[in-house]
Amino acid sequence: MEALIPVINKLQDVFTTVGADTIQLPQIVVVGTQSSGKSSVLESLVGRDILPRGTGVVTRRPLVLQLVHIDQEDRRKPTEENESKKNGRLYKGIDGEEWGKFLHTKNKIYADFEEIRHEIETETERISGSNKGISDEPIHLKIFSPQVVNLTLVDLPGITKVPVGDQPKDIEIQIRELILKYISNPNSIILAVTAANTDMATSEALKVAREVDPDGRRTLAVITKLDLMDAGTDAMDVLMGRVIPVKLGIIGVVNRSQLDINQKKLVADSIRDEHAFLQKKYPSLANRNGTKYLARTLNRLLMHHIRDCLPELKTRINVLAAQYQSLLNSYGEPVEDKSATLLQIITKFAAEYCNTIEGTAKYIETAELCGGARICYIFHETFGRTLESVDPLGGLTTIDVLTAIRNATGPRPALFVPEVSFELLVKRQVKRLEEPSLRCVELVHEEMQRIIQHCSNYSTQELLRFPKLHDAIVEVVTSLLRKRLPVTNEMVHNLVAIELAYINTKHPDFADASGLMNNNIEEQRRNRLRDLPSAVPRDKSLRGPGGQSLSPTETSAHEGEVTKGAASVSQSSSVSDQTDSGTGNWRSMVRKGEEVPAGDRAMPQPLIAASPQKGYAVNLLDVPVPVSRKLSAREQRDCEVIERLIKSYFLIVRKNIQDSVPKAVMHFLVNHVKDCLQSELVGQLYKTTLLSDLLTESEDMAQRRNEAADMLKALQKASQVIAEIRETHLW
Repeated sequence: MEALIPVINKLQDVFTTVGADTIQLPQIVVVGTQSSGKSSVLESLVGRDILPRGTGVVTRRPLVLQLVHIDQEDRRKPTEENESKKNGRLYKGIDGEEWGKFLHTKNKIYADFEEIRHEIETETERISGSNKGISDEPIHLKIFSPQVVNLTLVDLPGITKVPVGDQPKDIEIQIRELILKYISNPNSIILAVTAANTDMATSEALKVAREVDPDGRRTLAVITKLDLMDAGTDAMDVLMGRVIPVKLGIIGVVNRSQLDINQKKLVADSIRDEHAFLQKKYPSLANRNGTKYLARTLNRLLMHHIRDCLPELKTRINVLAAQYQSLLNSYGEPVEDKSATLLQIITKFAAEYCNTIEGTAKYIETAELCGGARICYIFHETFGRTLESVDPLGGLTTIDVLTAIRNATGPRPALFVPEVSFELLVKRQVKRLEEPSLRCVELVHEEMQRIIQHCSNYSTQELLRFPKLHDAIVEVVTSLLRKRLPVTNEMVHNLVAIELAYINTKHPDFADASGLMNNNIEEQRRNRLRDLPSAVPRDKSLRGPGGQSLSPTETSAHEGEVTKGAASVSQSSSVSDQTDSGTGNWRSMVRKGEEVPAGDRAMPQPLIAASPQKGYAVNLLDVPVPVSRKLSAREQRDCEVIERLIKSYFLIVRKNIQDSVPKAVMHFLVNHVKDCLQSELVGQLYKTTLLSDLLTESEDMAQRRNEAADMLKALQKASQVIAEIRETHLW
C-alpha cells in the first residue's frame, strides 16, 4: 500500500513532462482563506522552510508539491528523476540528506532549501509579475527526504475579497475559479484549512469544498492557530465535530508564528512545542491532533483514495492511449518516397470518391444524405416531384386555346379543329419541362462538388497533412466537373428539343386521344346538318336532283354546296342592307352588338369600303374589340378537345423526360467523372516537378505529430506502471 503514492508520483512526472492535464491523478488540494496558515501547514509536513512568507497574498501560483520518502542509503543511488539511470551518475554533489527538484529547471538539484524558496519567488514573479497578480500555471516541486511521508499536495492562492496592488477587480472570481478547477477533480482530497480564532460557521474553505463535495467524502478539515484563541475559549467542540461535522475528520495544529519564523525557529522545535501545547490544553485529544498525526492521516487517506481510483484511472489511460494512437496514425509517418506517397494518396482519394457515390465508403454519413444516396434523392424525389407538379395546362387559358385555333385557320372559317393549333400549343407546354431538367443537372453537379469535401474531411486523412496537395486535388476534380457540366446541359437540352422536333400523334399511348379527335369531327358534322336553314328540307337535302338518295361521298359534296348557297344568300342580303342604310348604320350596328348574332361576334365582320366621293373615311382602329365574352357551344367543344389532347400528349412527354434526364446525367456527368477521375488526377499532378511542392506538410503538422508521439509514449509508460502494481499485488 505504501508504494502506491510513489507510483502516482511517477505518473505525475510522466504527464507533467508532456504537459498533459487530461488525466486527473489523486492528490491533496490545500484550500483556505488568505493568511489562514496553509503554507505553514505544508512547511510543517515537509519539515523545512521552503515557501515564501509574508503578509497579504504570498502564494500567487499553484504549487504542486510531491513529497518522496527515501532511506539514508537511497540518497546516493541513481534515480529516474535525475536521468542518472542512463549514465550511472550518482548524486555526488548533494551534501545533505534532503534535496529538491523543479520541473522547469530539469535536472538541477537543490540541496539548499533557501535556494528552493528563492526559486519559487523568482518563478512566481516571472509569470505573475512583481506585484500581487496571480496565475493558474502551476509550479512543480519535488522534495526527497527521509523525514517526510509520501504525499502529493497542491498549495493554492488564498481566498480573498478585496483586490490589492495590480490585482484585477475580479480577483475574487479568478481565485475561486482556480480553486474549483483543482478541487473539482473527483480524484482529489480537499484539505480545508480554517483558523481557530475565527468562527468555523463562516469558513470559506468548507463552503467552497461543499460545492463540489456535498457529502464530505473527500474533505478533511484542519484547524490552525489553536494557540491564538481568545482567553477563556477553546476549540474542543470544533475538534470533536460538534459545530460542523466533517466525515474524514477535523485535525488541529499549532504552527510557528511570524516572530518564530523571523527568529529562524526550526520546524522540528515547533513540532515539539506543538505536542507540549496539545498535551497541556487538549490532553484527551493530543494523540489525534498535531502535525505528525496530520501527516500520517493524509498518507493513509491518499493511499486508500489511490487504491479506489486506480481501476478507473487505468481505463481512462487505456482509452486515451487508443485515441492518441489513432491520432498519430492520422498524422502519418514522415515522407520518404514522395512518388509512391503521391500516387497512393491520389489513388485512395479517387477510390473513396467513387465509393461515396456507390455507397460503399468506409465513413458513412449519418446526419444527412450524401453521395450516391443524395443523387438518387435528387432524381426520384426532387426532380420527379417537380415534374409532377408541372400542370399540363399551366399558363394556358381558354382564350389562348381559342386564339390559337383561329390563328391556325387563317382567313377562312374552320369547319373542323385544326391540328396545327394542337401542335403549337403542346410544344409550348413541353418547353416548360426544360427548366426543371437543367436544374436537376445543377443539383447533381453541386452534390458531386460536396463529395470532394466529404472525402477530404472523413475519408482521406492524409490530405490534412499536405494542404497544397489537397488544394490541387480539389482544383482538378472541380475542373473536371466544370468541363462536364455544359456537355450534360447540352444533352438535356437536346432531350427536350427531340420531343419538340416531332409531335408523334401516332404514339401508342396517344391513340385514345386521337379517337377523341375523330369523334369530335363526326359530332361537328352532325351538328352542322342539324343547324341547316329551314328553307332546305332535311330529307331533301340528302337527295339528288332527281330525288335519288346520295352516296356518302355525294352526300358530303352536296352538303358543301348547300352550305355555300346558304352563305352566299346571307352575304348578298347583308350587303344590300348595309348599302341601303349607309355607313353610319353599319357603325352603329357594330357598336350596339345586340343585333349581331352571338356566334358571329368573335369573327371579323365584312367591311364595306366608304365611297371617297361621299367624303367618308373609315378608321379600322375605331372598331372596339370585345375583351371577354361567353363562348359558343362549338367553341367550348373545340377548346375542350384541344386541352384534352395537350394534357394527354404532355403526360407522355413528361414520362419520357422523367426517365431520360437521370440517365443522361448519370452517363454524361456522374459515370464519366467516376471513370476518368483517377487518370485525370494522375495526369495533372503526378509530375516530378510538382512532388516537393505538393508534399510539403503544414507548418504545425510535425509539431503535432511529435506531441502526439510524446503523449502516447507517456500513456504507454503509465499503463506499464499500473500493470506493475497489479503484478506486485499493490492494488
